[in-house]
Amino acid sequence: MAVLGVDGCRGAWVGALLAGRSVTLLALPDIAAVLAVPNVELIAIDMPIGLSDDGPRACDVEARRRLGRAGSSVFPAPLRVVLGCAHHADACEASRRASGKALSMQAWNLVPAIRALDDALDGAPAGHVREVHPELAFRALDDRVAAPKASARGLAQRVRALQPVMDVLDALAAAPAAVPAIDALDACAAAWSARRLADGRGTCVGNGSTDSRGRPMEICW
Repeated sequence: MAVLGVDGCRGAWVGALLAGRSVTLLALPDIAAVLAVPNVELIAIDMPIGLSDDGPRACDVEARRRLGRAGSSVFPAPLRVVLGCAHHADACEASRRASGKALSMQAWNLVPAIRALDDALDGAPAGHVREVHPELAFRALDDRVAAPKASARGLAQRVRALQPVMDVLDALAAAPAAVPAIDALDACAAAWSARRLADGRGTCVGNGSTDSRGRPMEICW
């Protein structure tokens, strides 16, 4: 059965549907469309799932440590309390009360997508959707991946890393017109992680804790 890797893209989502070596890129308008992709064994998504109530997640700290200079690509996940806030100023105040730290604008910009995913997971089977981070996958695939992903060198390094495990060039050539290359490659890396997780071969960081809704606070690949 196929697996699905998912990356956020300008208020929507890019999916990479992986079956064997064949991968198909999908433009998905919302999280409902992500969960509705048929005949998918497991979904791996580059978005926080388990959310802390009072401080940094151990998985974010460890992921940044593993990535070294590229650790800035791991955004600190917002606290669960900010999902109920309508404005950045309110979210900052709620975050300060809970943890002593305000919420960055970068993290605030992720809140609508995190909230939508959090709500949608209420109807999904436990373990069907897992949190991943593409940069951890790329470095596991090929430790030569080092350049920024928006650069020509970085794009080439990521394509080279994916080629041994999937037909990534064919997927890119047939991608929906609106799908950016960076998000397509990140979705493909997430799909590789999904395959590993579905097969029981995945690796995760975190301290084994779950959040107040019973969701694991972990990042996998």
